[in-house]
Amino acid sequence: MNNSEFQQIPGSSNALTFGILSIVLTLFCCGPFGAIFSFIGLSNAKTAKRHYEANPGNYRGYENISTGRILSYVGLALALIYLVFCILYFGLIIAFFATADFQ
Repeated sequence: MNNSEFQQIPGSSNALTFGILSIVLTLFCCGPFGAIFSFIGLSNAKTAKRHYEANPGNYRGYENISTGRILSYVGLALALIYLVFCILYFGLIIAFFATADFQ
């Protein structure tokens, strides 16, 4: 079987795309909402891995699954760190105003 006879694993490119989106959206746009794309990417990676394991001889592109899963985990970690910083930031602002003496 030459390389042209192999099929792309269904969902592997989606896992990679959602993994990239989770990082980009967390850093540049939506903060913790990038975690949603992380979960979608992890779900797509799991589905694609099941397709690959069912018949590994017919598919190519397993590295997209691994990369998508890693990027999704990184995006999820960044989203959680961002969420913790937001909670601390707004908590400090609320604590400042709660203890301030406005006269």
